[in-house]
Amino acid sequence: MSLSAVIRKDFEDSIRSFSLLSTTLLFVVFATGLAAIQWIPVMYRDSAVDASTLALLNSMRQPTVFMIPLIGFVLAYDTIIREQDRGSLRLLLGLPNSRLEVVFGKFIGRTGVITVSILVGYTVAGVIALVTYESFDFVVFSRYTLLTVLYGAVYIAFATGFSAAMKSRQQAFVGAGALYSLFLVGWDVLLLVLQLAIYGQNIPETGLPDWFKFIGLLNPSTAFMHAVRAVIPEYSAITFYPQGSAFYLDDWVGFVILAVWATLPLVLGYLRFERADIQ
Repeated sequence: MSLSAVIRKDFEDSIRSFSLLSTTLLFVVFATGLAAIQWIPVMYRDSAVDASTLALLNSMRQPTVFMIPLIGFVLAYDTIIREQDRGSLRLLLGLPNSRLEVVFGKFIGRTGVITVSILVGYTVAGVIALVTYESFDFVVFSRYTLLTVLYGAVYIAFATGFSAAMKSRQQAFVGAGALYSLFLVGWDVLLLVLQLAIYGQNIPETGLPDWFKFIGLLNPSTAFMHAVRAVIPEYSAITFYPQGSAFYLDDWVGFVILAVWATLPLVLGYLRFERADIQ
């Protein structure tokens, strides 16, 4: 049994457990509802990109940032540890498969699930926009869709890494929930606490230093926004972040940060899984 077989098995398991179907239906409902919102903020009615397309992206911005990580964690937080609880992990490893193949096969399989769900849901939204909007930029929306898939893959990596590293589903669930809270709620709080600890209530006249702004960019959700801005420059009209002169604050750095976040949890999870005693 090879890596491709692990991927295929995991994807087929998601079909049998209705994970693929339920996630896809969720994305269809989510994207369809947002596609029906055609309010166009004044700030970018004269944009070079089709205003209706930007209106749709504006509607999807915050729900995407919060919803994709949640679905990614739910889909993959127990993808490996569940096999151990059921007693099927030893069988999976004895076919034979290396532990590396199991970890990365599970990651790719679950990424396939969220990819199919996003593509189906966003395709439905695109068709609705194409039929009902006065105009619609298919290319821009396609880029945003692919970037959303990348964003989802990052959180699948987080969850898979936790599933490989933890000793129980409860630990994996708590760890995934803690990370979700940190990235989506706690990061800004930590930045505020750090700012108050260093500068108090008096921000320097020149503004916060570039290194401080970079800490904000390290959040994968913020990195996703910067990556979108790098590919869709007009997206800057609906997102605002402090400007800096350092190269590491450029929008393209968002891709680097997402790549690091997608790799690090998998590597750490695998290293812990490789040393684990499988019962």
